[in-house]
Amino acid sequence: MPSLTIIGGGLSGSEAAWQAAQHGLNVKLYEMRPINPTGAHLSADLAELVCSNSLGSNLPDRASGVLKNELRLLNSMLLECAEASALPAGAALAVDRESFARRVTEKIQSHPNIQVIREEVREIPTDPAIVASGPLTSESLSQSIAKLSGEEHLFFFDAIAPIIHAESINMDIAFRASRYDKGDQDEGDYINCPFTKEQYYEFVNAVKAAERIELRSFEDAIKAGVKAGQFFEGCLPVEIIAERGVDSLAFGPMRPVGLRNPHTGKRPYAVIQLRQDNLAGSLYNLVGFQTNLKFPEQRRVFRMIPGLENAEFERYGQMHRNTFIASPKLLRPTLQHITRDDLFFAGQLTGVEGYMGNIATGLLAGVNMARLAQGQSLLTLPQETMLGALCHYVTHASLKDFQPMKANFGILPPLELENKKIGKRERGQLHAERAANALTNYLSLVVE
Repeated sequence: MPSLTIIGGGLSGSEAAWQAAQHGLNVKLYEMRPINPTGAHLSADLAELVCSNSLGSNLPDRASGVLKNELRLLNSMLLECAEASALPAGAALAVDRESFARRVTEKIQSHPNIQVIREEVREIPTDPAIVASGPLTSESLSQSIAKLSGEEHLFFFDAIAPIIHAESINMDIAFRASRYDKGDQDEGDYINCPFTKEQYYEFVNAVKAAERIELRSFEDAIKAGVKAGQFFEGCLPVEIIAERGVDSLAFGPMRPVGLRNPHTGKRPYAVIQLRQDNLAGSLYNLVGFQTNLKFPEQRRVFRMIPGLENAEFERYGQMHRNTFIASPKLLRPTLQHITRDDLFFAGQLTGVEGYMGNIATGLLAGVNMARLAQGQSLLTLPQETMLGALCHYVTHASLKDFQPMKANFGILPPLELENKKIGKRERGQLHAERAANALTNYLSLVVE
C-alpha cells in the first residue's frame, strides 16, 4: 500500500488524511500539538477551530453555500462532522467547537489506514507529502519551506473574538433575534446587544483609545526581511476598523439592519450580535469582534456594551501571525508544488481563507495525491466551481497584491447574461446552478 506523510492535523490536514486513506493510501498524519503548543489552540484535538465557530452561510445561493454543496458531492468527512455538531445560527452553519473537533479526531484515529503521530516535523519530507501545517506553521518548518521555494514568506496578522458566559448576559437589555426574523423574536438564534447613538459613539471612542498588545512579530519579520504589516481584510480587529472612521463599525460588524429591539419597538442605532459557541448554550462569542486589545482593556471596554456590563469572559480576543506561501509562483491548480509532483500544499498555508476553503483544499490535495500514487490523472476542477475558482486564484493571482481569498462570487467567471440586469439573489442562484452542473459533469468524465 503506497505511503503518504501529511504535516498538520488542522482542518485541511485532517480532510486530506481521510480522503487519501479512503482512496487506499497508508497515511502518517503528524500533528505537533500538544508537544509543541501554538499559543492559539486550547486542546490537542484535531481540526480545532481557533477563531469563529461559524463555517459560513448554508444558503445555496451564497458563495459559502455553493462551496458546501460541492463538498457534499465530493464526500467531505469534515463537513459531515460539522453538520452533526451544528448549533442554531440562522442561515449559517455554526458548530459546537469541542463536539466538532472530537468527532473529527475519533474518525481519524479509528481509520485503519491512518496513524496519528504527535511530533513536530522540522523538514519537508523527500517522500510523498502534503504540507497542511496551517497559518501557525512552526519556525523550523517555515524555514524549510522557504529554503525549498526560494521565495520569501508572506504573512498577515489574524485576530480572534472574545467568548463570554451566557449567564452573565443581561437579557433585560439584550434580546434574541436573527436578522429579518418573522414572528416570535424570543426564538432568534442570536443574542443582540443594542446601542443608542450616544452609547455607540462613547463605545467607539473607548475602543480607539484602549491599549493594545504589542505585536513583537512585526519586529521579527522586519529582521527576517519578509513582507510585514499585513492584516487580512476579512478578519480585521475592531480597533483597526474603528480607526477608519467613527461610523465604520456601525456599517460593519455593528450594523443594525434587519433587527428591531422588542424592549423599545425601535431599530437600534448599532448592535453587537452574540452567537452560541457550544452545544450546552453556556458560551457565546462576539460576532465579528476580533481584537488585539490588552485583556484588562477588553474586560473594561466590552463591559460598556449594553447587556454585557457584568460579562464574564471564557476567552479574551487575541491576535496571531498567519503564514502563507507565494502560491502563484509555487503551486499548480492541482495543489502540487511546481518542481515536485509528489509534494502538495493545502489549507490556509496556500492563501485560501475560511474554514470551508481549508477543508476543500485538503480534500482536493488528498484525492489528488491518491490519484497520483495510483497512476490516475489528477483533478483540476472547472473554474466555474467554487473550489476550482479558489485553486485557480491562489495559483494565478498577481503576487503584487496577493492576499488570502475566501469563497466569493467575484472569483468565478462572469455569467453569460446577454446584458440582462438581475438581482444579487438571482445572480447567486445562477452561479450555484452552474457550479453544481460543472462539477457533476466533470466528475462523471474523470472519476473512475
